[in-house]
Amino acid sequence: MGKPRKAGVNQKGRNKHEQFVPLPYRMLDSDAWTSLRPASVKVWTELRRGFNGRNNGEILLPYAKAGKKLNMASATIKRALTELEEKGFIEMVKPGHWYGRKATEWRVTDQAYKGNIATNEWRQWKPGMSFLKTEVAFEAEYTNVLTVPFQMRKKKEYSA
Repeated sequence: MGKPRKAGVNQKGRNKHEQFVPLPYRMLDSDAWTSLRPASVKVWTELRRGFNGRNNGEILLPYAKAGKKLNMASATIKRALTELEEKGFIEMVKPGHWYGRKATEWRVTDQAYKGNIATNEWRQWKPGMSFLKTEVAFEAEYTNVLTVPFQMRKKKEYSA
């Protein structure tokens, strides 16, 4: 008789219900990964954690949720997401918008997307390169609506 096993653990000591975020050596050894800022690594891990095997391209990471979970400011999260996109770890699929409180939808490049194999753009990244896309085409649910945050509104000056 061997040692008694814990509930949910198989003979190899693995829990079939436990989830994890994979970090392959090829990614860890890449120029793109080793050049990431620590905040970007944390944000990538949290974003990648949102991938469930079927939702690539629909992964959400609202700034408020990420800020609270990772103890970071929104500006730091935005900077990290930009760096991850520039280095080919993630790609914006559908930008979020303030009006309607819609979070940006992301895809991770290390997983298949819409029946296509993983692009792994981070493998080709070299210093000075950027995979950041400047134009994003999408269908907006709200058209002809201009929303300006309160802090950015200019006061009209009236002259008599």
